[in-house]
Amino acid sequence: QVQLVESGGGLVQAGDSLRLSCAASGRTFSRYHMGWFRQAPGKKREFVAAITLSGGGTYYADSVKGRFTISRENAKNTVYLQMNSLKPEDTAVYYCAAEPHPFRGTYYNEGAFGSWGQGTQVTVSS
Repeated sequence: QVQLVESGGGLVQAGDSLRLSCAASGRTFSRYHMGWFRQAPGKKREFVAAITLSGGGTYYADSVKGRFTISRENAKNTVYLQMNSLKPEDTAVYYCAAEPHPFRGTYYNEGAFGSWGQGTQVTVSS
């Protein structure tokens, strides 16, 4: 399994931007499908975005489409989540997730990912 560490969370105002980073350990990062999920207080963890091995394919929840962008730098063992036009409803703990190739299941399902980070808090004030 790969070890994941998220960073970049914080307190921002509505309309601001943040970029989350997720650093992965190991030398086989390019063999992992990566995802971002989030969990708001009192709610279930939900899918935010996912990216394929080389970054050629990206997937987004409807709630963030057009505002968030997932990307990866395999040479740096890092996946990013650029979040623009943040809204108070984006407030949550954001988790990075990884699953080695071949990916079995769907990106939208958290159960399909085997490795998780500890999460980073994002708070958006109105």
